[in-house]
Amino acid sequence: MAMAMAMRTATTVAAAGPRGLRSLFSTLSTNFPFPSQPANQPQRPQAEPSTNLFVSGLSKRTTDEGLRECFAKFGEVVHARVVKDRASGWSKGFGFVRYTTLEGAAAGIEGMDGKFLDGWVIFAEYARPRDPSPPPPPSYGNNQYGQQ
Repeated sequence: MAMAMAMRTATTVAAAGPRGLRSLFSTLSTNFPFPSQPANQPQRPQAEPSTNLFVSGLSKRTTDEGLRECFAKFGEVVHARVVKDRASGWSKGFGFVRYTTLEGAAAGIEGMDGKFLDGWVIFAEYARPRDPSPPPPPSYGNNQYGQQ
């Protein structure tokens, strides 16, 4: 009798286990435990539409030519560049693509944002203008050349 009870309990637990995990990890579940947008993070301001795109999430294997070929499907690309580390020469994981027209840039964002390139999901958005560079630090008193 005790053996039959133990078998029935084990069967019930084993049957309920995967179903419980499946509902926990299901993306179709309405009670997903993580919020899609954290409440305390402000929404990033969108950049003004321009012909220059910022592309992030690039693989270390992505080259300038590979980036150009991928985005050229959506319009005429003037320039495509993967930003690399000066010391090592490895990609920093982001780059820039410049189109000839605003329409081409919009189509490039629409076509490539959230898509795969070299096995990685990339993100494309309008590039923000650079912040103005800070002024050089003031020189005080005796510098190494003896000039004042």
